[in-house]
Amino acid sequence: MSELCLDTSSATTVALVRDGVVIAHARNDSTRRHAESVTPLVREVLAEGGAGGALAEADIDAVLVGTGPAPFTGLRAGLVSARVLARAAGAEVYGVSSLDIVARQALDLLPPDAEVVVVSDARRHELYWARYRAQGPDDVVTVGGPGVDSPRVVANAMRALDALLVSAGAVPEHATEVLQQLPTGPEIELDPAILARIVAARLARGERDRLGTQPLYLRRPDIQGQPTTSL
Repeated sequence: MSELCLDTSSATTVALVRDGVVIAHARNDSTRRHAESVTPLVREVLAEGGAGGALAEADIDAVLVGTGPAPFTGLRAGLVSARVLARAAGAEVYGVSSLDIVARQALDLLPPDAEVVVVSDARRHELYWARYRAQGPDDVVTVGGPGVDSPRVVANAMRALDALLVSAGAVPEHATEVLQQLPTGPEIELDPAILARIVAARLARGERDRLGTQPLYLRRPDIQGQPTTSL
Protein backbone atom coordinates (compact mmCIF):
# COMPACT_ATOMS: atom_id res chain seq x y z
CA MET A 1 0.00 0.00 0.00
CA SER A 2 1.58 3.28 -1.15
CA GLU A 3 0.14 6.63 -0.14
CA LEU A 4 1.11 10.09 -1.31
CA CYS A 5 0.38 12.57 1.48
CA LEU A 6 0.34 16.35 1.15
CA ASP A 7 -0.75 19.47 3.00
CA THR A 8 -0.75 23.16 2.01
CA SER A 9 -2.48 24.69 5.02
CA SER A 10 0.68 26.64 5.89
CA ALA A 11 3.93 25.42 4.35
CA THR A 12 3.78 22.94 1.47
CA THR A 13 4.64 19.46 2.74
CA VAL A 14 4.66 16.11 0.94
CA ALA A 15 5.42 12.57 2.13
CA LEU A 16 5.43 9.11 0.61
CA VAL A 17 4.27 6.29 2.90
CA ARG A 18 4.56 2.63 1.92
CA ASP A 19 2.98 -0.10 4.06
CA GLY A 20 2.96 2.24 7.05
CA VAL A 21 6.63 3.21 6.68
CA VAL A 22 7.60 6.77 5.76
CA ILE A 23 9.79 6.51 2.65
CA ALA A 24 10.37 10.19 1.86
CA HIS A 25 9.59 13.72 3.00
CA ALA A 26 9.87 17.07 1.22
CA ARG A 27 8.92 20.57 2.35
CA ASN A 28 8.86 24.20 1.20
CA ASP A 29 8.44 26.56 4.15
CA SER A 30 7.00 29.40 2.07
CA THR A 31 3.39 30.20 2.99
CA ARG A 32 2.78 31.99 -0.32
CA ARG A 33 4.06 29.67 -3.10
CA HIS A 34 1.95 26.53 -2.72
CA ALA A 35 0.93 26.14 -6.36
CA GLU A 36 4.54 26.42 -7.53
CA SER A 37 5.81 24.05 -4.84
CA VAL A 38 3.52 21.01 -4.96
CA THR A 39 4.70 19.40 -8.20
CA PRO A 40 8.46 19.71 -7.55
CA LEU A 41 8.00 18.32 -4.03
CA VAL A 42 5.91 15.40 -5.30
CA ARG A 43 8.59 14.60 -7.87
CA GLU A 44 11.23 14.78 -5.14
CA VAL A 45 9.53 12.26 -2.84
CA LEU A 46 8.68 9.93 -5.72
CA ALA A 47 12.30 9.98 -6.88
CA GLU A 48 13.50 9.30 -3.33
CA GLY A 49 10.98 6.47 -3.16
CA GLY A 50 12.45 4.82 -6.23
CA ALA A 51 9.94 5.94 -8.86
CA GLY A 52 12.31 8.28 -10.67
CA GLY A 53 9.97 11.18 -10.02
CA ALA A 54 7.27 9.69 -12.26
CA LEU A 55 3.77 9.17 -10.90
CA ALA A 56 3.07 6.32 -13.31
CA GLU A 57 5.98 4.32 -11.88
CA ALA A 58 5.09 4.91 -8.23
CA ASP A 59 2.11 2.53 -7.94
CA ILE A 60 0.21 4.94 -5.70
CA ASP A 61 -2.91 3.45 -4.07
CA ALA A 62 -4.22 6.64 -2.41
CA VAL A 63 -3.56 10.36 -2.26
CA LEU A 64 -4.17 11.89 1.17
CA VAL A 65 -4.56 15.63 1.69
CA GLY A 66 -5.01 18.12 4.50
CA THR A 67 -8.25 20.07 4.12
CA GLY A 68 -7.40 23.07 6.29
CA PRO A 69 -8.57 25.32 7.77
CA ALA A 70 -6.38 27.71 5.82
CA PRO A 71 -6.63 30.75 3.54
CA PHE A 72 -8.31 30.10 0.20
CA THR A 73 -5.44 30.21 -2.30
CA GLY A 74 -2.93 27.91 -0.60
CA LEU A 75 -5.52 25.41 0.52
CA ARG A 76 -7.11 25.23 -2.92
CA ALA A 77 -3.70 24.53 -4.48
CA GLY A 78 -3.26 21.47 -2.29
CA LEU A 79 -6.76 20.10 -2.74
CA VAL A 80 -6.82 20.54 -6.51
CA SER A 81 -3.36 18.98 -6.79
CA ALA A 82 -4.44 15.98 -4.69
CA ARG A 83 -7.49 15.35 -6.86
CA VAL A 84 -5.48 15.67 -10.09
CA LEU A 85 -2.73 13.38 -8.80
CA ALA A 86 -5.26 10.79 -7.65
CA ARG A 87 -7.00 10.83 -11.01
CA ALA A 88 -3.70 10.50 -12.87
CA ALA A 89 -2.65 7.58 -10.65
CA GLY A 90 -6.04 5.89 -10.73
CA ALA A 91 -6.02 6.13 -6.93
CA GLU A 92 -8.46 7.02 -4.16
CA VAL A 93 -8.28 10.49 -2.62
CA TYR A 94 -9.05 11.15 1.05
CA GLY A 95 -9.03 14.34 3.11
CA VAL A 96 -8.45 15.09 6.80
CA SER A 97 -8.47 18.41 8.63
CA SER A 98 -4.95 19.79 8.98
CA LEU A 99 -5.69 20.55 12.65
CA ASP A 100 -6.53 16.84 13.14
CA ILE A 101 -3.05 15.97 11.87
CA VAL A 102 -1.35 18.34 14.31
CA ALA A 103 -3.55 17.12 17.18
CA ARG A 104 -2.57 13.50 16.53
CA GLN A 105 1.11 14.42 16.48
CA ALA A 106 0.75 16.26 19.80
CA LEU A 107 -1.27 13.51 21.45
CA ASP A 108 1.42 11.00 20.48
CA LEU A 109 3.64 12.87 22.95
CA LEU A 110 1.09 13.23 25.78
CA PRO A 111 -0.76 10.95 28.23
CA PRO A 112 -3.70 8.99 26.73
CA ASP A 113 -6.33 11.08 28.55
CA ALA A 114 -4.92 14.46 27.51
CA GLU A 115 -6.95 17.07 25.64
CA VAL A 116 -5.43 19.68 23.37
CA VAL A 117 -6.58 22.85 21.69
CA VAL A 118 -4.71 23.20 18.41
CA VAL A 119 -4.24 26.70 17.00
CA SER A 120 -2.75 27.97 13.76
CA ASP A 121 -2.33 31.38 12.19
CA ALA A 122 -5.48 32.52 10.37
CA ARG A 123 -4.01 35.94 9.52
CA ARG A 124 -6.15 39.08 10.09
CA HIS A 125 -4.99 38.83 13.75
CA GLU A 126 -7.06 35.67 14.26
CA LEU A 127 -6.43 31.99 14.98
CA TYR A 128 -7.92 28.81 13.63
CA TRP A 129 -8.60 26.43 16.50
CA ALA A 130 -10.13 23.07 17.40
CA ARG A 131 -10.24 21.00 20.59
CA TYR A 132 -9.32 17.29 20.56
CA ARG A 133 -8.80 14.10 22.48
CA ALA A 134 -7.36 10.80 21.26
CA GLN A 135 -9.51 8.23 19.50
CA GLY A 136 -7.37 5.13 19.80
CA PRO A 137 -3.65 5.21 19.05
CA ASP A 138 -3.90 6.64 15.52
CA ASP A 139 -6.86 9.03 15.36
CA VAL A 140 -8.48 11.96 17.15
CA VAL A 141 -12.00 13.06 17.92
CA THR A 142 -13.01 16.72 17.77
CA VAL A 143 -14.73 17.90 20.96
CA GLY A 144 -14.92 21.59 20.06
CA GLY A 145 -14.70 23.60 16.85
CA PRO A 146 -13.17 24.02 14.41
CA GLY A 147 -13.48 27.78 14.49
CA VAL A 148 -11.70 31.04 13.82
CA ASP A 149 -11.46 33.73 16.50
CA SER A 150 -9.21 36.34 18.01
CA PRO A 151 -6.42 35.11 20.31
CA ARG A 152 -8.16 36.73 23.27
CA VAL A 153 -11.40 34.80 22.64
CA VAL A 154 -9.46 31.54 22.39
CA ALA A 155 -7.45 32.31 25.54
CA ASN A 156 -10.52 33.27 27.58
CA ALA A 157 -12.30 30.07 26.61
CA MET A 158 -9.26 27.92 27.36
CA ARG A 159 -8.96 29.20 30.93
CA ALA A 160 -12.04 27.14 31.80
CA LEU A 161 -10.66 23.95 30.19
CA ASP A 162 -8.31 21.21 31.29
CA ALA A 163 -6.49 21.23 27.97
CA LEU A 164 -3.09 22.09 26.60
CA LEU A 165 -2.53 24.68 23.91
CA VAL A 166 -0.72 23.24 20.88
CA SER A 167 0.50 25.49 18.10
CA ALA A 168 0.82 24.33 14.51
CA GLY A 169 4.17 25.96 13.92
CA ALA A 170 5.30 29.03 15.83
CA VAL A 171 2.65 31.04 17.66
CA PRO A 172 1.94 34.12 15.52
CA GLU A 173 3.55 37.28 16.91
CA HIS A 174 0.18 39.00 17.32
CA ALA A 175 -1.01 36.17 19.60
CA THR A 176 2.10 35.55 21.70
CA GLU A 177 1.33 37.95 24.56
CA VAL A 178 -2.25 36.73 24.95
CA LEU A 179 -1.46 33.01 24.79
CA GLN A 180 1.79 32.87 26.76
CA GLN A 181 0.10 32.38 30.14
CA LEU A 182 -1.90 29.33 29.03
CA PRO A 183 -0.79 25.74 29.74
CA THR A 184 1.15 24.83 26.64
CA GLY A 185 1.94 21.55 24.97
CA PRO A 186 4.50 20.90 22.23
CA GLU A 187 4.90 23.13 19.20
CA ILE A 188 4.24 20.94 16.16
CA GLU A 189 5.51 21.16 12.60
CA LEU A 190 2.81 19.40 10.60
CA ASP A 191 3.92 16.02 9.24
CA PRO A 192 1.71 14.93 6.31
CA ALA A 193 2.73 11.28 6.82
CA ILE A 194 0.42 11.24 9.87
CA LEU A 195 -2.43 11.33 7.36
CA ALA A 196 -1.79 7.66 6.59
CA ARG A 197 -2.47 6.62 10.20
CA ILE A 198 -5.63 8.71 10.53
CA VAL A 199 -7.08 7.60 7.20
CA ALA A 200 -6.37 3.92 7.94
CA ALA A 201 -8.08 4.20 11.33
CA ARG A 202 -11.19 5.84 9.88
CA LEU A 203 -11.47 3.39 7.01
CA ALA A 204 -11.12 0.49 9.44
CA ARG A 205 -14.12 1.86 11.36
CA GLY A 206 -16.12 2.40 8.17
CA GLU A 207 -15.98 6.20 8.53
CA ARG A 208 -15.43 7.27 4.92
CA ASP A 209 -17.74 10.22 5.61
CA ARG A 210 -14.94 11.71 7.75
CA LEU A 211 -12.54 11.61 4.80
CA GLY A 212 -14.05 14.11 2.37
CA THR A 213 -11.91 16.64 0.52
CA GLN A 214 -14.15 19.66 1.00
CA PRO A 215 -12.01 22.65 2.05
CA LEU A 216 -12.33 24.15 5.52
CA TYR A 217 -12.23 27.91 5.00
CA LEU A 218 -14.28 28.73 8.16
CA ARG A 219 -14.51 32.48 7.62
CA ARG A 220 -17.90 33.94 6.82
CA PRO A 221 -18.37 37.21 4.91
CA ASP A 222 -17.75 40.19 7.21
CA ILE A 223 -21.30 41.46 6.73
CA GLN A 224 -22.60 38.42 8.65
CA GLY A 225 -20.70 39.33 11.80
CA GLN A 226 -18.83 36.93 14.06
CA PRO A 227 -20.10 33.48 15.12
CA THR A 228 -20.59 32.56 18.74
CA THR A 229 -17.60 30.65 20.04
CA SER A 230 -17.58 27.57 22.27
CA LEU A 231 -14.39 25.63 22.88
